[in-house]
Amino acid sequence: MPYDQRPREKLAQLGPAALDNAELMALFISTGTKGLSAIDIGRSLIHKYGSMGALGGMPVSELAKEHGLGLAKASKLAAAFELGTRVAREQLRCTPLDSPELIHEFFGPQLRHLTQEQVVVAVVDTRLRHVGTTVVSIGSVSESTAHPREILRPVITRGAHGFILIHNHPSGDPSPSRADEMVTRRLVEAATLMQVHFLDHVIIGKPSPGRAAYYSFREAGLVP
Repeated sequence: MPYDQRPREKLAQLGPAALDNAELMALFISTGTKGLSAIDIGRSLIHKYGSMGALGGMPVSELAKEHGLGLAKASKLAAAFELGTRVAREQLRCTPLDSPELIHEFFGPQLRHLTQEQVVVAVVDTRLRHVGTTVVSIGSVSESTAHPREILRPVITRGAHGFILIHNHPSGDPSPSRADEMVTRRLVEAATLMQVHFLDHVIIGKPSPGRAAYYSFREAGLVP
């Protein structure tokens, strides 16, 4: 590869925006395999998973099985994706999370491509600005995996003004299940008892024609 087209040298001369996704990934993959460069491996992964978001949602253990990666390179990629997520959080930290649209914009990219349901609690200050996120369960939303006690623990521990419950549906359909509704109703009661503000429960799905990208319990009237 010509010197000025190598990802590292290209980045140094033109900046990171000049590199495409595969070239950026190549910087973390570092080396290729027989017949495949690091860029080729990056392009192959993007083609296989369809998007950077889907690739970023893969567990390290699964990425490590991909041809040309292994645990060390998969860990570097996972760290890069997580850094990107944290930068996005910092950029939105001054924006009040006062609407389901903003909540979806904030959490959708990191949740919509996960292959398992992940339940997270986002705590906010009195101005509804995000101050922390805690994963409370991985799996399906039910009374046993997302009990109000576990959901409220990070809220109470941080002394937060309020919180938002967010989880994804791997099927892509954000329509709530009976378990989703039951957990939400119990959480409304528990939050009232503990005198903390339960702002919303948002289910993250995948946008498609004729289907919304998320479901808001506040918009539906289940969260007062």
